[in-house]
Parts: sequence; C-alpha cells; structure tokens
Amino acid sequence: MSATPVKTAVVGAGAIGGLIAAAAARAGHAVSVLARGKTLDAIRADGIRVIGGDGNEAGVSTVRASDAATELGVQDFVVVALKAQVLPSIAASLAPLVGPHTVIVAAMNGLPWWFLHGLAGPLSGQSIEAVDPGGAVCAALPPAQAIGCVVHLSSSTDAPGVIRRGRGNRMIIGASHAALDPAAQRFATALRDGGFDVDIAGDSKGNSAADIRTEIWVKLWGNMNMNPLSALTGSTADVLLDDPFTHALVLRMMEEADAIGGKLGLATGMSAPDRVAVTRQLGGFRTSMLQDFEAGRALEIGPILGVFPELGGKLGVPTPFCDAVLGLLRQRAANSGLA
Repeated sequence: MSATPVKTAVVGAGAIGGLIAAAAARAGHAVSVLARGKTLDAIRADGIRVIGGDGNEAGVSTVRASDAATELGVQDFVVVALKAQVLPSIAASLAPLVGPHTVIVAAMNGLPWWFLHGLAGPLSGQSIEAVDPGGAVCAALPPAQAIGCVVHLSSSTDAPGVIRRGRGNRMIIGASHAALDPAAQRFATALRDGGFDVDIAGDSKGNSAADIRTEIWVKLWGNMNMNPLSALTGSTADVLLDDPFTHALVLRMMEEADAIGGKLGLATGMSAPDRVAVTRQLGGFRTSMLQDFEAGRALEIGPILGVFPELGGKLGVPTPFCDAVLGLLRQRAANSGLA
C-alpha cells in the first residue's frame, strides 16, 4: 500500500456502488461515498455492510460519507454507480470531485455518456440525447477522462448501507481511449484486490477502447428487450420467452439493435437466438426494470431502450419494434408516476 492512498469516491452507494466502495476500501484506497438520506446516515454510523450469498455477514468497510461533493474534493477515481436516468440532473454537482487527472469510472446500465466520444465512425464525438440531454453530463464529467466498468453480477440492498451479494462476481474494465489504459489497469487491480473477478477489455487484442465499448454493447443487447417488456407486462423472463409472440418481439428488437451496432462497428459475436438462449438459462428472473417498477422507482428508459431509436434515426436504420415498445413504456411509466 502506498504512503498516500488513492482517493476514490463512489457516487451512489447502492447495490453495485456499495460493493465497489467496499472492494476499493479493502484494496487500501481512501474511499468516500456520496450519498443522502437514510443511506448516508447508515454508512456514517455503521459503514458499508456486505452480506454474502450464504446469508452471513462478509465484512464491514468504514468509508467517509457525505452528501456534498465540495466536502470530498478532487479525487483520483470517481465511480458513478447511479441509476442512469438520475445522472443528468446531478452531473453539475459532481464537478468538484473531478480535476484534470481524475479518472471517471462509469458502472451503470445502458450506454454511458462518453460512448460515442472517440468511437470511430459516422457518429464519432456526438452526444446521445437519451443518455445526456443537452450535454450536461459531458460538461461535468469529461468523456476524455472516462473508463468503463461492465458489471456481471447481481446484488440487492437489504437496508440502507447493507448490500446482499447475489449471483456472479465478474467485472470487465476498459478505457475509453488508449491513453487511459494504465488507469484502467490500476482500477482493475484495486477491484481484483478487493475480491472481484476482473477482466481487462482488450487483453488479447490490445485495444481496450474498442473492446470495452463492445462489452457494453453486448450486455445492453441482452437487456434492451427483456427489461422494457417485463416492466410493461409484469412477467418474468421465462414467461416472456415461453410466449411465442413476445419471444418473437424480443428477437425483432434485437435485430434492430444489431443493425445499429453493425453501422457503428460493434459486433456482438452471436446471433439473436443464441443470445436469447443465454437468457433462457437464467430461468424465471425478474429484470432490474421490473423490480424498479414494482418498487415505485423511476425507470432507466433512455439509456436502456431510448438510445436505439435515437441512434437508428441518426444512422438511417429503421427501428419500428423498438419505437413501439419505447412509446408504450414511456406511457406506462408516466401513468404510474415513474417517468
């Protein structure tokens, strides 16, 4: 451990952010969390408690907690682990955490705000309104300082500051451009030292920036249909796939997304039916969007589904099935007070 610990702030100490904060603390980082309300009070009083899959407490991590970025100051790493729809409204308030050498880690569902910046092709450098309306996020969290963190595990919050581990333990880390590869390696090492199974995007090809975008795209490709359809119907994944009509709709949405990915140079490496077969193996699970809907939480509509009609419009790729589901989902959320 160095004499001056690496300063890492986690924005959003929920089911994923709490685990990352605890892992960074175990790795010797000086960890702060930006939280509010009962979560802030609980972490200040008792730290972050992690419950293992066996139901036993796996450890307690003492971290600094605040509701003000100005109190925490400039960090070496800032991990953004919020629900994606929240970020545009609070991005400006996070600016005090970010200095010229701060590395920003996006550990969120859907496409991150920096996704098109540095991506070669027809949309290079453009913003995605469904993710970053008006460019507020890019203004506060510079894309040139961002790395990606693709989360392949499940967890939940038993209570404020209490995180329960679920299935999986894998994360994939990669930089948005080659100059940040060393920073991505450093952060991956911290997560690994903190107990995660961590892969570096591009290890075999040496092209982290292209590969982390592909990893993000592939994960979203498996979520962009099941999440919205489950929130619309209340059905678990197995029910959606057992019904021939919703099964067909799942495939049509994936085909539209795959056509967009082809225009952007992002290959999934498998067919839509093959990816659905992977989902089928997970059984009758409730998607994160269905869980949010049932809990009365705002839905991650833009980053998970809204990006596809927007990107399709820019690239000349028709997306009638995604368009229809997006319209229905927006109305469902608005009528339930979750927009």
